[in-house]
Amino acid sequence: MSNVSYKGAGVNIEAGNEAVDLIKEKVKSTFTENVLTGIGSFGSLFNLKKVLKGYNDPVLVQSIDGVGTKTIIARKLQKYDTIGIDLLSACVNDILVMGAKPLTFLDYIANEKLHPAIVEEMIAGMVKGCQETGVALVGGETAEMPDTYLKGEHDLVGIITGVVEKNKIITGENIQPGDIVVGLPSNGLHTNGYSLARKVFFDIGNYNVDDEIKGLKKSVGLTLLEPHINYTKHVFTLLNSNIIVKGLAHITGGGLLENIPRILPNGLSVIIKKKSWPSLPVFSCIQSIGGIKEKEMFRTFNMGIGMVIVLDKKHAQNVKPILEKHCSSYEIGHVAKGNKTVQLT
Repeated sequence: MSNVSYKGAGVNIEAGNEAVDLIKEKVKSTFTENVLTGIGSFGSLFNLKKVLKGYNDPVLVQSIDGVGTKTIIARKLQKYDTIGIDLLSACVNDILVMGAKPLTFLDYIANEKLHPAIVEEMIAGMVKGCQETGVALVGGETAEMPDTYLKGEHDLVGIITGVVEKNKIITGENIQPGDIVVGLPSNGLHTNGYSLARKVFFDIGNYNVDDEIKGLKKSVGLTLLEPHINYTKHVFTLLNSNIIVKGLAHITGGGLLENIPRILPNGLSVIIKKKSWPSLPVFSCIQSIGGIKEKEMFRTFNMGIGMVIVLDKKHAQNVKPILEKHCSSYEIGHVAKGNKTVQLT
């Protein structure tokens, strides 16, 4: 009889069980009283009764996202403890723009070979992000998939669920000419543009992750691994004030040029003043080393702005003091008549 086994084919069930044992207490630490199931259930149960008590017409908001090839930077550095923060932040920010309060999170980790210690590091980052945001990590999937992924590589995907009062959904439909555009700073690439950044630093510039470049405070690798900012506290501080937020845009893949138009009504455009916020050295390094045109930079990277807020001009002086305990804020442009584009001046 043949001695063929699942493990011999490349899938180690024992490693999967070990990974669960390593993460289960961390995951449980994110549970609220509303989580009704433990780790290992086929599905996750979440009691909405108390959560929805303050809502008249609650609407669930869901989004799915990943961290792209930022995982390659983590692999090169053998540092996986922040990539989970990236995943949670990327997902949360995408529903914040609709005014939603995040509630639960699900993760998917796939790889060519499952290493329990690496999975534990990744989950630790997610747990940290969930704890800071008040989100319950209610479940996940770890998939060991030989012949599908390159050796040593991982893929991370997250699913976030939140809730918003129907009449408080932020759609952008009330944006009009003359409204101001406020930008909240990013701290680096966040989770987008890594394929281009890797090509520039590692292929064109011939740098290694441990190399230092003049102008960067950290090594190339650590600069690129800077965790994605979670804007939950920033956004809800503003939403809980007396300022009416007309539109929010998470500046992800496509940069300012592609993401701001997603919230604009027909017949409107946005004029952005390029020098109205501090530039981050990492972007000037990428542009210089790669010889990349300005427009390509702005449609690939966030260029130092991670979240955009559209407000009535009368609130221009009030935003900064409201947000200052969380971050700086910059008036980076205004709304004008146009065809749903972003113009750089």
